Amino acid sequence: MHSIIKTVIFAQLREKETQRKREQKFPLFIFVESLKFCFQKIELVIEKNIEQLLLTKFEEEEYSDCYIIEILQNNMKLQIFLDSDSDMNFTKCRKISRYLEEQIDEHQWMGEKYTLEVSSPGDRPLKFPRQYKKNIGRTIEVLTNEDEKVNGEMIEVNEEGIVVEYKVRIKEGKKKRTEMMQTPVAFDNIKKAKIKFSFSK
Repeated sequence: MHSIIKTVIFAQLREKETQRKREQKFPLFIFVESLKFCFQKIELVIEKNIEQLLLTKFEEEEYSDCYIIEILQNNMKLQIFLDSDSDMNFTKCRKISRYLEEQIDEHQWMGEKYTLEVSSPGDRPLKFPRQYKKNIGRTIEVLTNEDEKVNGEMIEVNEEGIVVEYKVRIKEGKKKRTEMMQTPVAFDNIKKAKIKFSFSK
């Protein structure tokens, strides 16, 4: 009889313990999600502050043709990609980086230990029409919304889109000849476009 009572009591205790663990898991999940939401809100505020600082800096004559490509934040690393209608060189990036660093440190937005990177877009995909204009004459790789690829020299940029020129080998009998072809691509039809840089002399 005693063994039966012990078994029942043990079963009841296990059930209560299991129930307690289940109740603990749900609040923990809510807590983690709440933390994630808070961090996301903080990151958004920091990005908005950085954006405003940059727009203020761009009012200066030296940086008047600069614009923001993208602001990325991952934990304590802040990456800022900028471009300009002229040359987004290392000196510009360094000056802007120092300017932002002073403001970030003064307001303690990122704490004491963080990484700040300010750079030009490099080989990142083009985002704005004004980026295309400064790269006229360079080789471009375009992927359309229909997943068609157009590679060649970008020879024109207008309000609607771009014109890409490339070589095509045409067979005539037993011989082949090279002919230059031009393909217009509307901005609305560009899924992805990258400038292909050549470092050969």
